[in-house]
Amino acid sequence: MKILVVEDEQKVAEVLKRGLSEAGYEVELAFDGQAGLRMATAEPYDLVLLDINLPGMNGLELCKRLRETDEITPVLMLTALSMSDDIVAGFEAGADDYLPKPFRFNELYARVKALTKRKKIIFDLAAREVNKNASDIFRLADLQIDFDAREVKRGGKTIQLTAKEYALLEYLARNTGKVRSRLEIAEAVWGLDFETGTNFIDVYISYLRNKIDKPFNVKLIQTITGFGYVLKLPES
Repeated sequence: MKILVVEDEQKVAEVLKRGLSEAGYEVELAFDGQAGLRMATAEPYDLVLLDINLPGMNGLELCKRLRETDEITPVLMLTALSMSDDIVAGFEAGADDYLPKPFRFNELYARVKALTKRKKIIFDLAAREVNKNASDIFRLADLQIDFDAREVKRGGKTIQLTAKEYALLEYLARNTGKVRSRLEIAEAVWGLDFETGTNFIDVYISYLRNKIDKPFNVKLIQTITGFGYVLKLPES
């Protein structure tokens, strides 16, 4: 598997390259954001390992630009920042996971392995979908989700969601009527161990409610105090 490391500190980049190469990955390096974007869009990688603080173009902007043409390649953000707002900014840019500095290499390796495995699963599932004759459609009240087309409608109106907003909605939809905790949501949608000091799950639920529920009379995303969230019709 091939990994692109975008890191402006050359010594750190070389250490990452050596460690990942010893783990069996092919690794290429970029030392600024513009070079990283050129390389990431020029050829396919199985993962992009991306520092946020980069010269030329920061990691958040690089990730946003990459996501304009590539929604599949996993992006793992490396950051010295660990506040919830910074984490949310990374996910909003299109990152799949984040790892605060300093970190141990075995933790980095575990996340790299999980993300590259997830990409393989996505491609395997996509291949299976090609052979399906009928679309996989979810309906609840006037909410409709076409899982094949990744298209969401409510009241017949198409709703535009970011990749992570859609992933969160799909997870709730596939668990309709089942209360899911923040930990379960974080692990299923982001592949993260939930940190109790952050509130990014609540932030994303708020984003989703603003698009899915706020313009409509019937509210489908419900909070179960002390437990988590559930997608279901309200109690009459």
